[in-house]
Amino acid sequence: MSKTNFAAIILAAGKGTRMKSTKHKVLHPVGGRPMLAYLLETVTALEPAKTVLVVGSGKEQLQAAVTGAHFVEQTEQLGTGHAAKVAVQSLAGFNGDIIVLFGDVPFISSDIMGAMITRGHEVGISQASSEHHAENGMVVLGFRPNDPAKYGRLIVDTDGHLERIVEYKDASEEERAITLCNSGMMWIKGSHASKWLDEIKNDNAAGEFYLTDLVALARRDGFSVATVEAPEEDVLGVNNREDLARAEAARQRIWRKTALEAGVTMTDPETVYFSYDTKIGCDVTIEPGVFFGRGVVVEDGVTIKAYSHIEGATIRRGAIIGPFARLRPAADIGENAKVGNFVEVKKAKVAEGAKINHLSYIGDAEIGAAANIGAGTITCNYDGFLKYPTKIGAGAFIGSNSALVAPVTIGNGAIVGAGSIITKDVGDDALAVARGKQREIKGYAAKFREEKTAEKSNLKNKTGSGA
Repeated sequence: MSKTNFAAIILAAGKGTRMKSTKHKVLHPVGGRPMLAYLLETVTALEPAKTVLVVGSGKEQLQAAVTGAHFVEQTEQLGTGHAAKVAVQSLAGFNGDIIVLFGDVPFISSDIMGAMITRGHEVGISQASSEHHAENGMVVLGFRPNDPAKYGRLIVDTDGHLERIVEYKDASEEERAITLCNSGMMWIKGSHASKWLDEIKNDNAAGEFYLTDLVALARRDGFSVATVEAPEEDVLGVNNREDLARAEAARQRIWRKTALEAGVTMTDPETVYFSYDTKIGCDVTIEPGVFFGRGVVVEDGVTIKAYSHIEGATIRRGAIIGPFARLRPAADIGENAKVGNFVEVKKAKVAEGAKINHLSYIGDAEIGAAANIGAGTITCNYDGFLKYPTKIGAGAFIGSNSALVAPVTIGNGAIVGAGSIITKDVGDDALAVARGKQREIKGYAAKFREEKTAEKSNLKNKTGSGA
């Protein structure tokens, strides 16, 4: 698409009361990312001359979260037309075209925006006479939802130009049968945007200034009004928690399809949840119930078994994760390494071929190549105030139920006996055992049972009830 001189106006001044949240509506996450970030990324890729974010309630949250946009405050929420007018007034001296978007409609694609801009610069048919051509003064974005009942209808003529927008409550039965609906988003010719926005009236039941009233003003001045159609999922609006869940589901469907097409095997795709930035290689197998948080990279040939939770981690070629594993931020799992069931790894580098197969916590650690970490091993990395590192050398073997009290280093090829509490460094190829000496007292168990049985019987006789 050839670049044009345009400003993107994003309306985000609504209170979002239906979300029932202290968080601004457009900052609620989808796929681990604030929904507004998707829209801003798409807009930025089109390189607008200006990006204006119209804010109202909760503006401080938006100002803290968003960079690269010019903020304009709409102190009174008097409708979409009023919000657009406030934004245009802030662009004093700017003569480019305007595209109006909504912060709670985050997934409109760059192709659709580009089509709106391109269509705006095409020549249409004059509304005053069909014998000569006229410029498009506006482009309205439409879509065809599965359930169109609640949306305003776009009434187009035989040439495909928009005649008017009719709200559902005001539409005739014939008009309600039309499936092309209004998304609310539009492109406006820059030379007339300010004039038309000034002319909008609020003589309606709500006392608000509606952006849709621009259609009649553009046609009155002899301009054509064109339409562009978008897929329903591209114009999905988020007004409440149900919409937010629907948006999440829509994004997940897209990401799952993308992963499958890229060579990822998912035995039950509907149960796998990706983040917006998840990177998955080819020939990866993902079993049911796997969740990816932000910042995950999975290289080729990895197997992630069922019900694992992964965030901020890198999993290198051929590694096997899970089932029921948890990889936390800064976990780096090496090639062909294994992290098994009920193992948690945090801020730890696990080298090639190392194994942590069962019921262990590995945090703030370095695990050498081909090391074997026994079941129930814990790196005791925190003293209540600070974190400390544990280093385990290549080929080391850590016996089951061991506690490695950091800071501590286990040398290459060393062995730590099961049940040990290690507080000092262990040298290369050494054996370290740190546990109490085992004692055996002959007959003690039988004597203990006899004494306790008698004690319980005496207590029952005194109280009249069992212990």
